Amino acid sequence: MVKITGVTAMIIQSVSGTESVDKEDFLAVEEPLEIWVEHGQPQARISRTLSITMRTPGADEDLVRGFLLTEGIVRHAMEITDVQLLAENKILARLDPTAEFDMSRLDRHFYTSSSCGVCGKTSIEAVKTTAVGKFHPLTFRALNSEVLYALPDRLRAAQSSFDLTGGLHASALFSLDGTLLALREDVGRHNALDKLIGHSATASGLPLTNTILLLSGRASFELIQKAAMAGIPVVCAVGAPSSLAVTTAKEFGIVLIGFLRGRRFNVYNG
Repeated sequence: MVKITGVTAMIIQSVSGTESVDKEDFLAVEEPLEIWVEHGQPQARISRTLSITMRTPGADEDLVRGFLLTEGIVRHAMEITDVQLLAENKILARLDPTAEFDMSRLDRHFYTSSSCGVCGKTSIEAVKTTAVGKFHPLTFRALNSEVLYALPDRLRAAQSSFDLTGGLHASALFSLDGTLLALREDVGRHNALDKLIGHSATASGLPLTNTILLLSGRASFELIQKAAMAGIPVVCAVGAPSSLAVTTAKEFGIVLIGFLRGRRFNVYNG
């Protein structure tokens, strides 16, 4: 196998009917990332493991920043002073000495995977303590349906890695007029969104007001939770939302749109 950024190339057998041919195929890379955090006063710094997540390598710094923000480990992007790759698949986030860091969060010892999302977050109450609060109720009226119809095609056109593998989720951030602001891909839906939020928090800061988040698949609870933490007022998904995703969107006043395909969509909250 020959590795390129986030993608592995290999020779496979392609079978059609009674014929079999060898051809090159591309797979999305999935590898563990061990996230460490360093915190405390200069004379008494403490480092320990925070999380292990299965992800597609690339934009790992964005992933770590987004994870720390959307999980409420830090409240502001500026509290993360540095993110450093320690070794292959091992990364360290250094927090400012003034950062309000809760050691009990580490005691839960997060374990996330590309399929389960952020495990242990089973209650909306866990989000309420750190989310930015409810959004403006007039957001939906500012949306243009023609803008929404165009978003999936703009997302798809920007998914370079998906074109090769067909196996990556994507999260994209758009302005209310449909301008693509940023996009991230990963084998894990939650990782793609953490990468996107981590990048956007560094580039423009939080909350991400007057933006639209588009998810390439379904809208699950943990994705709406992360949108709430980042202050994103509108979430659109190509697929379906879960019942808890809808409940969470209603709780935080997030406009939630599902089955955004072609020239149709369903409004679950707005």
